[in-house]
Amino acid sequence: MEEEESIEEIMRRVRRLEIRARRLAQEVFSGDYQSSFRGQGLDFDEFREYQPGDEIRFIDWNVTARMETPFIRKFREERELSVILAVDISGSTDYGSAYLSKRERAAEVAALLGFSARYNGDKVGLLLFAKEPVLYLPPGKGGRSVLRAVREILTAKPPDPGTSIAGASKFLLQTLKRKGLIFFISDFVDWGFERPLGTLARQHDVIALPVLDPLEKGIPDVGKVCLRDPESGQEIVVNTSNNNTRMGLSRLSKRYREGLASFFKKHGIDSAPISTKDDYLADLHRLFQRRALRRR
Repeated sequence: MEEEESIEEIMRRVRRLEIRARRLAQEVFSGDYQSSFRGQGLDFDEFREYQPGDEIRFIDWNVTARMETPFIRKFREERELSVILAVDISGSTDYGSAYLSKRERAAEVAALLGFSARYNGDKVGLLLFAKEPVLYLPPGKGGRSVLRAVREILTAKPPDPGTSIAGASKFLLQTLKRKGLIFFISDFVDWGFERPLGTLARQHDVIALPVLDPLEKGIPDVGKVCLRDPESGQEIVVNTSNNNTRMGLSRLSKRYREGLASFFKKHGIDSAPISTKDDYLADLHRLFQRRALRRR
């Protein structure tokens, strides 16, 4: 009975997320998304005879030699994108000090991006990962693929709660045969992923969406507390009444976030912060606007 109630509650949450995500995708982000992302490259269409004003670089010299008159290659823009939502479901994403956990926020953001991509005519796929890739759904069209992705994000249980962004990056490098758009939704609490993720960003359009709980920026003064690592199980007692302890933790958190931002910039990875508490829509909107400006 408890399991049935749990399933019913999950489906209610999926339905609520669907309603909100559809509305935002249609009313707020449809234009932003369309102006920010487009198909990768050009598809060959046909040959036609050269006309004054045509680009000389498109002349096909083999056909020109056979026909004894200049012919050029015509192309059409490939507009359909393959979008991959790479979502971290490691143990640390189950944490949330306020309204939502990181995983719940990730599901909401994934739904918004998924429906935005769908309304743009793009295919949407999903990679769930923790210590290793947990589930991969190849890119497909239709709202059902988005809804299944949301349901899997909320319910999947990784066999190992650790995190390996490097493993997820290598999996996508091996799996994706054509250039795609990859949204990495993770708290990025991991190490040693710089080279694999950097390589992935050179071959695909990667966008990083670091999910952050506000309490991770600074711990309040609540006396002695026992902190437990949800991935390793290790525990430590911290005296939060000690000013030096609180300041030290805040500095470490800030330094890590700054290092992450520097890494993204170095590898040309666009990013926008996602808060579990505060409104993240403005940050996503600015991200889309920056990309749209670059396209112009």
